[in-house]
Amino acid sequence: MFKLSLPDGSVKEYEVKKSVKELIADISEGLERASVGAVFNGEIVDKHYVIDEDGTFKVVKFEDPEGKQIFWHSTAHLMAYAIKRLFPATKFAIGPSIENGFYYDIDLDQQLSPDDLETIEKEMKAIVKEGPIFEKEVVSKEKAEAIFKDEPYKIELIEDLPADEQISIYRLGDFVDLCRGPHLENVKDIKALKLTSIAGAYWRGDEKNKMLQRIYGISFTKKKELDEYLERMEEAKRRDHRKIGRELDLFSFREEGPGFPFFHPKGMIVRNELETFWRDLQIERGYGEIKTPIILNEALWHRSGHWDHYRDNMYFTKIDGEDYAIKPMNCPGSILVYEQSMHSYRDFPIKLMEFGQVHRHELSGALHGLFRVRTFTQDDAHVFMLPSQIQEEVIKLIDLADELYNTFGFEYTVELSTRPEDSMGTDEQWDMAIDALRKALDSKQMEYEINEGDGAFYGPKIDFHLRDAIGRTWQCGTIQLDFQMPQSFELTYVDENGEKQQPVMSHRALMGSMERFFGILVEHFAGKFPLWLAPVQVKVLPISEKFHGYAEKITDELKAKGIRAEFDERNEKIGKKIRDAQMERINYMVIVGEKEESDDVISVRSRDGEERSALKLDDFVAELKEEIASKKID
Repeated sequence: MFKLSLPDGSVKEYEVKKSVKELIADISEGLERASVGAVFNGEIVDKHYVIDEDGTFKVVKFEDPEGKQIFWHSTAHLMAYAIKRLFPATKFAIGPSIENGFYYDIDLDQQLSPDDLETIEKEMKAIVKEGPIFEKEVVSKEKAEAIFKDEPYKIELIEDLPADEQISIYRLGDFVDLCRGPHLENVKDIKALKLTSIAGAYWRGDEKNKMLQRIYGISFTKKKELDEYLERMEEAKRRDHRKIGRELDLFSFREEGPGFPFFHPKGMIVRNELETFWRDLQIERGYGEIKTPIILNEALWHRSGHWDHYRDNMYFTKIDGEDYAIKPMNCPGSILVYEQSMHSYRDFPIKLMEFGQVHRHELSGALHGLFRVRTFTQDDAHVFMLPSQIQEEVIKLIDLADELYNTFGFEYTVELSTRPEDSMGTDEQWDMAIDALRKALDSKQMEYEINEGDGAFYGPKIDFHLRDAIGRTWQCGTIQLDFQMPQSFELTYVDENGEKQQPVMSHRALMGSMERFFGILVEHFAGKFPLWLAPVQVKVLPISEKFHGYAEKITDELKAKGIRAEFDERNEKIGKKIRDAQMERINYMVIVGEKEESDDVISVRSRDGEERSALKLDDFVAELKEEIASKKID
């Protein structure tokens, strides 16, 4: 006999083992038809899975995150089956579900084209009509090696497993794959699908290995869902920060420095406004700003733990015959600043902030605009605190994050990430750190998900996932609690009894990186920055060359009053000037002609098309100043 605890608190008892399909049907026949699988004791399982022990049991549908994993993983296998039919010489690597859809990495001599993707889609739909079912089989390692003898990538994966490992495989029609699952019962549930792109990907992410072709796709239970998704993707293309960055002359990338962004004057205006706002906000809350070197000796990185846990992502150099590293993180530098002075318990918390430039080696195939670069500036801060201050200080960090994200109109969700396999420290330290973060979140009555095993190697963390204007999520901010580095660096303070004690340290970057946050803002606002961030806030447009003098006077007065204004002195028709200013996402256009000059007034057209006439310049400037000060967003 076994018992299942359901999400509503009820408990069901069963005398004999049952499949997930049977268990869901026992709850509700309608629920069984709508479901794609379940979560049993925290593990996602498909309907084939048999249960004969006590545990928690949650039914999942496609709309649940776990349901999407099952659905998209199954579609990846469907795609592989179609590819095998069309291109029998294909060798298969891996094909997982991802946040938005799935991919499969394949080794094929022929370079696939967008037309080939359409052909594969048609074959996938043909297989769906045939309706094969997923069948699971568990085999020995020896038998698995025999089954996949012609699949070198599968053999490599199998060889990494223990000799006595029982290996699961899934069959779909004539296609067999090495896979843990879970999967759908029948591909007929896949009602709508689209293969979206092809990219290159090194086998196992190692640039020393062969470059494979990675095919991405998405699928849904209804065509309407697919249509809505594709519409969102088209909107995302229109908002692509790389495209808008070129159009607005904000930044660029060059072959001379792949992954190293070049910020242009207009881009620097946006960036500097962000940095000034964020610096002032932190200084108001008791932070002191520091600046630490980009290059520090290798011994420091051994001491910090980065050498053992992060060196594959670091750059190195030699100075005077000694080994040095270009910093991938700012924390050791902040620790060295802390070490410069003796500290009393009365000094705490000690808050050090830094806009610190770091360098990390990213594979060329992973580089993506400002979202994945090889150098970036973190809005880093390290708060050194007494153990008794942990909860209070973490709450302050959460409040600071909330104020930051609300400024830009972001909604967000929160994750608590726990101890990874590759970590430093004792169980006791980790339990204390995780408990402290949990209590801080609970005291704020915040909803959060537990992300098991995704903490930093030195401590657990709270991650903030922003939701942008078109519903996409971005992992940006993080608050990390660290008992390890203070111990590794033997940091101390003198307590109220005159005894030396070890402080606790938090790592905090809430924008994450200036570059990535910049790119997210470009896409969030579609280049239509709020007035306080806009590189050009006002463009002055004379109706004809005759009024250039008055337009130039207005422009100079706006600049003198602290408004970022430009004068369009081109000899073009006013209609074209207005259209061009709209293409540049200019917040306000000041239009001047004979009436405006004679009455010493201006006409104003906003970015959204609202028009006003006969305005006094001082009144308009006052409005702009108020909008800038309030950081108003549309």
